[in-house]
Amino acid sequence: MDVREKVAAFFESYPQQIYQKRKLLLLAEEPVLSVFYLLEGRVSQYDIAPNGNEVVVNIFKPGAFFPMASALNDTENHYFFESSIKSTVCVAPKAEVVRFLGENPEVLLDLLARVYRGTDGVLRRMAHLMGGDAQTRLVFELLNTAYRFGEREPGDNVVVHITEADLAKRSGLARETVSRLLQNLKTTGLIEMSRSSITIIHIPTLEAQLGTAL
Repeated sequence: MDVREKVAAFFESYPQQIYQKRKLLLLAEEPVLSVFYLLEGRVSQYDIAPNGNEVVVNIFKPGAFFPMASALNDTENHYFFESSIKSTVCVAPKAEVVRFLGENPEVLLDLLARVYRGTDGVLRRMAHLMGGDAQTRLVFELLNTAYRFGEREPGDNVVVHITEADLAKRSGLARETVSRLLQNLKTTGLIEMSRSSITIIHIPTLEAQLGTAL
């Protein structure tokens, strides 16, 4: 049994819950008593900026379990966790999850590896937020979403199901700014847009837009 199978087998003994799109699983500052294991769907982790805007800091896909920072360190949770689309989770007591990790070091090592991959992404995002312009920040979020959730089409085209509002939350930009920058990318032939998705015409070309912008 590999790590993913072992994790799935552990959580399957606990009750499932279904959350429709845009439903909160956990509130910021709410005591963390349970850990959520994502079976289907997608869950966003976000904070609220001083101006009232949501700022997405992470997105979980099936196979992830959270909020592990609070569970492992027994610390306060400062984020909101919300279903981005209809999602199904298993909910296990925090203490049982921590015990499971302690008894299965290979699962803990896999979790640590995923945390470091996620940290690398956060550091790259910080670099673009601190040193890049608005277009660089937007392009980074588009590419990051494409790498994690994109649907590949023939050639180098990738479809990402995301709205302007979601891109604004992830990039920390105003929605009006996101709309203008997307129109620029569309005009130059780098993307095509529909109401709920964006098609990146040629990933390597969009990657080149990041270049040495920092």
